[in-house]
Amino acid sequence: MELLQVALHADDLDGAAAFYTQLLGSDPAGRFDPPGLLFFRVGRARLLLERGAPPGLVYLEVPDLEAALARVPESAERLGPPQRIFTHSDDALGPAGMEEWHAGIRDPDGNLVVLVALTAPG
Repeated sequence: MELLQVALHADDLDGAAAFYTQLLGSDPAGRFDPPGLLFFRVGRARLLLERGAPPGLVYLEVPDLEAALARVPESAERLGPPQRIFTHSDDALGPAGMEEWHAGIRDPDGNLVVLVALTAPG
């Protein structure tokens, strides 16, 4: 089984397109308006921004947290500095020995986006 799609709320599809194009560093994969659907590819999964979806929470793995934060649009609310959440003791939830760092932002539609980087300790 693979994750296919995650949906987040978006009142303004043009604004969402600009925000997520800058954040993800890629253009939308598709737009259907009406009914108000905007799609991005994130790895093998789709990120759907939809007028009818409730606000949500999504975690996006990034290779470089500082570089990802530099791409965060000014319209985002930054929820504090990056924080080390924990170090993986085994491979159950991530590579053993790697530190997991999170930085949260809130997009203009109220969705919470957590940027996650796995880094070597030190």
